[in-house]
Amino acid sequence: MADTRTEILRATLRVIGADGVAGVTNRRIAREAGLSLGSITYHFDTQTSLLRESLLLFVREETERLSAVAAVHASAPVSVDEAAALVERVVESTAFGSEEIAPLELYIQAGRDASLRDAASSCFAAYDALATSILVGLGVPDAGRMAGPVVALIAGLQLRRLATGTSGPTTVADALRLLVSA
Repeated sequence: MADTRTEILRATLRVIGADGVAGVTNRRIAREAGLSLGSITYHFDTQTSLLRESLLLFVREETERLSAVAAVHASAPVSVDEAAALVERVVESTAFGSEEIAPLELYIQAGRDASLRDAASSCFAAYDALATSILVGLGVPDAGRMAGPVVALIAGLQLRRLATGTSGPTTVADALRLLVSA
C-alpha cells in the first residue's frame, strides 16, 4: 500500500475530480482515504499545501507515464504522421476518471489562488519538456518554441473531449499535423 501521504493526495484528487476544489475538506479527505482526521492535519498544515502537492503528484505520475510511452518509440525515427497517430492513441486512451479531471480543476483554481501557480507552472513545464524532446526527435525546427502550442493544443482538445464527450471534427493527429507543418 502507498504511504499515508500519497494516499491522502490520491484521495484529494478523487474528491476534487468528483466535487471540485470546494469539496475538499479534511473530513472528506480522511473519509475518502480511510484515515483519521489527524492524519490529514499531520501531513498537510494548510489546504493550499494539500492542493499543491496533489497537483504535483499528478504531474509526476503523468510525466512518468507519458515519458515511458515516448521512450518506447524513441529507439527508431518516426515521421510526423506516426508521432501524431501515437499521440492521438495516447490521448484517446486517457480515461476521464476523477483523478484525471482533478488537475483541470486545480489549474482553474490556480487562476484564483496565486499560491498554486508554482505547482501549475511545474505541470506545464513538465509537459513542455516532454513535448520538446519528442519534437526534437522528430527534427521539428525550433522545437522549444513549438512545445507550448503543442501542449496547449492537446490540453484544449482534451478539455473539449471532456466537456462534450467527443474530440470534435478534427482529430488530435490532424490538429498536430497542421500545427507542426505550419
